Amino acid sequence: MTRTPATGAAMTLRLIRREIRGDLPLLACLAVLVATLTALCAWAPAAAGRQEDRALKQRIAAAQAQAPVVTLSATPEVLASDPPRLDMARLLGDGRALHDRLGGPAARHLTFAPGGGYDYSPASVTAPRPPDGTVSSTELTLSHLPDAQGRLRYVGGHAPAEHTPVGTPPQIALSQSTARALGVGAGRRLDVGFTPTPGVQQAPPRAVLQVSGVFVPTPGADGFWSGQSTLVQPSRHPAARATGTVLVARGLVGTDAADLLARAGVSGPLVTWQLRADLGPRAVDQARALSGALSQYGPDLNVALCQGVDQITGDISCHVGRQATGSLRVIDALTPLLDDFAAQDDQARALAWFAVDSLAAVVLATTAVAVRLLLRRREDHLRLQRARGASTARLVLLRSAVAWPVVAAAGLLGYAAGRYAAPTGSSGTPQPLIALAAACAVALTVSLMTWVAVRERSRPRRRGRPRRIRVGGRRLVMECTVLVAGAAGVAALRSQGPDPVLGAVPALLAVVAVLVLLRLHPPVLGLVRRWTGRRRGTAGFVGVARAAHDAPATGMALFVMVLTLGTAVFGGLVQRTVDLGLSGGAAWSVGADAGATTEGNTVPAPGVLTGTAGIRMAVQNLHNLTLVGQADGAVISPVAVVTVDPRQLAAVAPESPLAGVLRSALAGAPPSRPSGGAPLPAVVSAGLRAQERTGGFTATVQADGQPRAHLTLEPRGTLTAAELRDPLLGPLSARIPAGTPLLITTASAEYLMAQQSSGSTVLLLHDEGSAAGEAALRSAAARVLGPQARFRDRSATLNTLRHDGLTRGLVTVYATSSALAALAGLLAVALELILTAHERRRTTSFLRALGLGGREARAMHVLQLLPLAVASAVGGTALGLLEPRLMEQALDLRQFTGGPAQPALRADGSLTVALVASVVALVLTAAVTETALARRRRPAEDLRPG
Repeated sequence: MTRTPATGAAMTLRLIRREIRGDLPLLACLAVLVATLTALCAWAPAAAGRQEDRALKQRIAAAQAQAPVVTLSATPEVLASDPPRLDMARLLGDGRALHDRLGGPAARHLTFAPGGGYDYSPASVTAPRPPDGTVSSTELTLSHLPDAQGRLRYVGGHAPAEHTPVGTPPQIALSQSTARALGVGAGRRLDVGFTPTPGVQQAPPRAVLQVSGVFVPTPGADGFWSGQSTLVQPSRHPAARATGTVLVARGLVGTDAADLLARAGVSGPLVTWQLRADLGPRAVDQARALSGALSQYGPDLNVALCQGVDQITGDISCHVGRQATGSLRVIDALTPLLDDFAAQDDQARALAWFAVDSLAAVVLATTAVAVRLLLRRREDHLRLQRARGASTARLVLLRSAVAWPVVAAAGLLGYAAGRYAAPTGSSGTPQPLIALAAACAVALTVSLMTWVAVRERSRPRRRGRPRRIRVGGRRLVMECTVLVAGAAGVAALRSQGPDPVLGAVPALLAVVAVLVLLRLHPPVLGLVRRWTGRRRGTAGFVGVARAAHDAPATGMALFVMVLTLGTAVFGGLVQRTVDLGLSGGAAWSVGADAGATTEGNTVPAPGVLTGTAGIRMAVQNLHNLTLVGQADGAVISPVAVVTVDPRQLAAVAPESPLAGVLRSALAGAPPSRPSGGAPLPAVVSAGLRAQERTGGFTATVQADGQPRAHLTLEPRGTLTAAELRDPLLGPLSARIPAGTPLLITTASAEYLMAQQSSGSTVLLLHDEGSAAGEAALRSAAARVLGPQARFRDRSATLNTLRHDGLTRGLVTVYATSSALAALAGLLAVALELILTAHERRRTTSFLRALGLGGREARAMHVLQLLPLAVASAVGGTALGLLEPRLMEQALDLRQFTGGPAQPALRADGSLTVALVASVVALVLTAAVTETALARRRRPAEDLRPG
């Protein structure tokens, strides 16, 4: 009978349908694996992009709460017209219209803040004279700050008028501290003189200001007053060419004060417009387009608005609206912030690739196990087809025709489900090419393993080496290649950091671990087998012997379990390290339970630090001084000099190593005001000690209203790197430039350096018994440093760090990858147990026919599977714990914790124990299940050939 092409095609379709029906469970496993991979390719990038967008917007919001991220400033040329005139309200409005000059993306995501401000150069107050006789002169800066009005409260008078009544002088509002220092109140007048314009004015222009009101700032958490210190509290510094001190203060004026001062001949102020970043849902994508536009914003404005030269100053003349101004200047603090975030985001992505690549390797290995079982079930059928003359290509195409449509359909459904579940409006986009590559990899795995199983092996034509020697040689070459590749991958990671390609190094290390375990399996099991052979009973000996026989065949399952456990342990280590590091980062940022910082140096009045029950406080003052070495006269500048009371630090942080070192090193310091020549004990950093190896230091300082004083500092110890990273120094270290030498001395020196305008003051607060609460801590900080101090609570700081988008994204990636890898690993082990179950049943049935009891059969099942569980647990745990140590230089977690140094790697012990227990439970469950199934079968069914 002749078979037509149509008949052959029909037979082929019937074969394909029969193959699909017989292999439906395993094809379903393949479909689940492919759908999971493609769904992740669609969902994961969008979810990660949403976390990145959130992190970027958090950073921008925090930066804008402290200061404007982009400012545009210009100085109006008041004296260019005759008579001098200025319309400040129009100028502020015209400046906001410059928003149209921004480039496309910048115009959409940068907006001018309402209003605008201006600041005059410091003016000299000629009348009245301050009541403090030590003040030789007063410098007063006039500022228009619309943002300040909602953050203060008037205790006398009212706010300066935006439109000054006709015939009255410009109005000014002063803080309560400034009014007391000047000896004025609401309704009083100030005579001020401004700096003359060179080449135009011979005498300084003068004006009269009327004090409209006296205000006190309201404490706030946004840090506004921390950048306006002289507006709240005037500062003092020694006069340059006279005795006494100079009082430096600021006051608030209304909008049209500049118009009135211009008519008096005062040159124009520096006008500033603030731009705010308002990024939408796709914050990261939008930020990438901002940097270039901002870098060209200033030059583009000057090209468009500056067309002439100022006839008075000779500088470039520009026009903002109708007002002539000097050149426009753009101060961009947003671009550096975006650059820093981009670097942090790249590091987070690189760390995430470790988990992603490991998950992909686990899924592909599970696919290989499923295909092996698929081919094992069809082994007799494939052998029969081969005997009937079917070619290798036909068999491969037949199996591919069965699997490829399932893979394609599962890939499309998984990708569609991932697109549906993916969050919309994020910077991350689905990756269809990666999804296609994953589906193709699974499909090609089916075809490749089928070809390996059915290919016709060539027979050697001449006698050569024994097959065992040839196989052993190939195995040795393969193992050496894997070891060299693993070592090269680790070296590349340690030298250049992680990237998507090097993210596969953990999977390569898992292969190395499996090869080591497979090499150790035979000798270890041989020892156990000899030990069980000397004991009574055959169950133990046969079980161990069977495990040794099956060990090479379980290599793929061992790889899956080792990689799964290693990824989970590695992810738990990262999460545990970050979580503990966040606590250290919050402590470093705050210094204690709470902290407050203010500009300038402050010495609290006696009794203030102990006036609140249940709250311990310590004050640290930072000065930038020039030191002279006593041994060789070397000048060292600048040096960060910190004054502390070690007893206060010990009360705030009793367990701090730094507090103990300072208390012992600074013991014997004068408790009260020292004399200028009395040596003061100090401890120094290693960098300062290296510049002056022997002897002490001297410094010359001048306190307000007093003659110059000479400090003699006697080093009594050198701070170690760990002590410099003590949280007590965290708030101050943020204000010290990197590489600056550090010296810590007693608070007695502060009496000689009090009320310096430069430097900073940090107040550390400790809540005894955690009973005071944040409100009480904030009130105590405001009482000591004033409302302008920036207050930070450790609990709130820790909560902010934990909810950072990058940190949460990284933790989510590792948690999700570990969970999915664990599920895939369980599936792979289950498939591997099914693959080898027939041989174990045959062995058990043979022994049952010889009289083996049920208890011994259960023990033998456990012993056959126990070596795989032990090897998986040992290899996976060792891999997860050793990987971070091998790649410690590439595993930079500092940016996620906010601490000063790389956090110590801490494994999650509970997670590791739970994972190992899960593996043991899986083996016991498999053994119990196989024993239960074996009871229902007669031994003859398993002993029957074929």
